[in-house]
Amino acid sequence: MKKLMLGNAAVAQGAYEAGVRVVASYPGTPSTEITENIVKYDEIYAEWAPNEKVAAEVAIGASIGGARSMSCMKHVGLNVMADPVFTVSYTGVNGGLVFCVADDPGMHSSQNEQDSRHYAKAAKIPMLEPSDSSECLNFTKMAYEISEKFDTPVFVRLSTRVSHSQSLVEIGERANDELKPYERNIGKYVMMPANAIKRHVDVEKRMCDLATYAETTDLNTIEDNGSEIGVITSGISYMYAKEALGDKVNFLKLGMAYPMPTDKIRKFAENCKKIYVVEETDPFIEEHCRVIGIPVIGKEIFTLLGEYTPAMIAKAILNEDEKEYSVSSETIPVRPPVMCAGCPHRATFYVLKKLGLVVSGDIGCYTLGAVAPLASVDTTICMGASVSAALGMAKARGAEFNKKLVSVIGDSTFMHSGITGLIDIVYNKGNNTVIILDNSITGMTGHQDNPTTGLTIRKEPTKQVDLLALCRAVGIEHVVIADPFDVKNFEKVVREETEREAPSVIIAQRPCALLKTVKYSGHCEVTDKCRNCKLCMKLGCPAITSTENGIHIDVNQCNGCGLCVNVCPFGAIEKKD
Repeated sequence: MKKLMLGNAAVAQGAYEAGVRVVASYPGTPSTEITENIVKYDEIYAEWAPNEKVAAEVAIGASIGGARSMSCMKHVGLNVMADPVFTVSYTGVNGGLVFCVADDPGMHSSQNEQDSRHYAKAAKIPMLEPSDSSECLNFTKMAYEISEKFDTPVFVRLSTRVSHSQSLVEIGERANDELKPYERNIGKYVMMPANAIKRHVDVEKRMCDLATYAETTDLNTIEDNGSEIGVITSGISYMYAKEALGDKVNFLKLGMAYPMPTDKIRKFAENCKKIYVVEETDPFIEEHCRVIGIPVIGKEIFTLLGEYTPAMIAKAILNEDEKEYSVSSETIPVRPPVMCAGCPHRATFYVLKKLGLVVSGDIGCYTLGAVAPLASVDTTICMGASVSAALGMAKARGAEFNKKLVSVIGDSTFMHSGITGLIDIVYNKGNNTVIILDNSITGMTGHQDNPTTGLTIRKEPTKQVDLLALCRAVGIEHVVIADPFDVKNFEKVVREETEREAPSVIIAQRPCALLKTVKYSGHCEVTDKCRNCKLCMKLGCPAITSTENGIHIDVNQCNGCGLCVNVCPFGAIEKKD
């Protein structure tokens, strides 16, 4: 049976057909839907782990226990899980082990544009790179064969366009993959120095064997169109190049991104007078070609930045201009990203902006607090850094600066990597104020549950982490729960805690407006009491606009959350049910 599937869904189908038993991940766009689709298969145990490192360790443990396992993450999540990943390269596997990493060229939802292929080389782990949904399914299944044949974890690298594009796949049956026996093997799985030294020898031998495999595998294919121009490419770049160049060039498509073949590339180059390397982000393939003595044209004509397009490739290689197309004369309205109507974070940032505080920010929906008119986030680095970086800022600039400094971090992000930063504040005698934005869900990646929600990935009830008890347990004596929509009280709480000569935590508790359990009703209206002071405009609510006739609230966007009612100093906004 053939079916139209997202690349991520096809990876999940491939895992199912390969007989995978355990999947542990942390949500991160563009990888999230892999694990969300895996939940549909009852034969597979699936979980959202607190962070990617934990997820990787769960998958590694399952592999050692004899099960085929998987962990999925976005590219920056691979940074978090790098520690166990580099070590499992040495231990090898029992049941097949696959790490699915989704890169984000163009940074649609990420803070950097890193190229995960470097991890494959650094960790000495093979990497496969599918170009469409069909290959997502088939390469995932092949990754398990490679994993068990060569005793190695395997990367499957996707990108935003592969993860989130649909194409036809052929659905198969689930393999009857038996749980492999567990045998105690201290020399293989206990990576203390004496054992690791010996395992390194096995890793290097494995890489030699994989390099030989790369020469003959069907993952790497040559398309000879009788041209004097050759293109070496992989992943989504192959799809762009194929669309742009058709049969005007010869192709070497590298489905195995690492290790790459040597003899096969040389053989391909023999029949071409000019060779181009087409790859997004870093010159990974290009550098390999140059090392083995193949002169190629790459980043001197292609950018290191963002995504490629067929038109860009056709212009660079064939000097063909993009076909003309008509453009509408109508002005298209600008729609920058904005917090949703009713978002609880809007009230928090309104207060922080009003108080003129320095805000150490983090990764989540609330990063939009940096956007005008709120414009109240000063830094965003990585998951959990809001807490640790604020301690560094306070230590650098002193006590008075610290009274104008707060950290903001979401409930899921706090579980991910904020707890250790909070411990650091306590242990090293910091007086920082941390605001945990508890919106009862992992919001940015599409409403995934986390340890604070009391539900598993399959919506099964489970033990719910008590944020208040947790903060107190690590040594925070001053923990306050406050509703950010109670603007006056929330401002009072923030003032008190930032002035306190002790570390403190404010749990800003109000659920995400998009949760099904949140039942806002009616809408808000501006009355004739309005003095056009435009204070409500400082909220940045998408439902509120300033017109020639004064302030207007769009009833189609307003969900009746009432924040503007609480902010208006003249009582000029009323809630209508």
